[in-house]
Amino acid sequence: MKRLITLAAFGSLLFLAGCVTSVLDVESRGTQPVPSRLLAEMSAKSMQPASPVLVRIFKQESELEVWKTDRSGRYALLKTYPMCRWSGKLGPKTRDGDRQAPEGFYHVSSAMLNPTSQYYLSFNLGYPNRLESALGYTGEALMVHGACSSSGCFALTDEGVAEIYAVARDALKGGQASFQVQSFPFRMTATNMAKHRQDPNFAFWTDLKRGHDLFETTRRQPKVSYCGGRYAFDVAFAGTDPLAACPPEADTPPPAIAAKFEADRIKADALISTGTALSAHAYSDGGMHPVFRKLLARDGEKSLAKRVSTSSVPISRPAAALADPHSPRE
Repeated sequence: MKRLITLAAFGSLLFLAGCVTSVLDVESRGTQPVPSRLLAEMSAKSMQPASPVLVRIFKQESELEVWKTDRSGRYALLKTYPMCRWSGKLGPKTRDGDRQAPEGFYHVSSAMLNPTSQYYLSFNLGYPNRLESALGYTGEALMVHGACSSSGCFALTDEGVAEIYAVARDALKGGQASFQVQSFPFRMTATNMAKHRQDPNFAFWTDLKRGHDLFETTRRQPKVSYCGGRYAFDVAFAGTDPLAACPPEADTPPPAIAAKFEADRIKADALISTGTALSAHAYSDGGMHPVFRKLLARDGEKSLAKRVSTSSVPISRPAAALADPHSPRE
């Protein structure tokens, strides 16, 4: 599916009057309705406000997608949001204090929504999940929230998170027990996989790609299990130990998913063998969507903070935001 996303398309989301305060400065933040324009978009795409929701996050591109089921019962893309700030580098979070934003599959229930967040509104991703806990990973309170400040979280601006929060809240009220969040290092294309082939996290990312491809191919939420210290998708097996050996069926995905995975592998190998696979970018401390980086460079950190936060929360590490991503050789 091609994505036609431009900076201009993000303008209406970010700066209705050059500032979000007049839109969001209300007491009952957690009960704000889904904006009428977004409801109209749902209707145009045959979606209901109470229908299930799913979220995908792509760190390198600094984008968050909100998906909802449509009349067919399958997920369709509702909206893509530019991410104002995430911290750390590409790769999973493994320990408390490493500033890493998590990568993996998470499930968010209504109890994990926080209407009184210091960053306007937020929801907890549930890191560490069962697999991460079994691997000894540490950390807590990893959130999707507002403003443009991150120390392991994903910051979407106050206005952005208000929309996402409202859509998720209404889906949970509609009967969805929890919604899935899929957090990836980058869009899991053959080109990106080729670029990052030398990264020590490549095997982990290959594992994530199996779940990514399942959703891309079927447009339904993958069932997430754990075995052998890794993710297993759409496999039912006995046992609850995420480190226990995987059954044979864990490595035999349906033909359509296997075909996509293999086609991407062949394409990545071809890019590598012909020398056309570009080098991957590295990060000193996280990323920022180009639309925000442009404003930060033009207007400065204080101006951007006023635009994206009702309480002018400072931009985290603005110098790094302007510098990243950079060449691995730098």
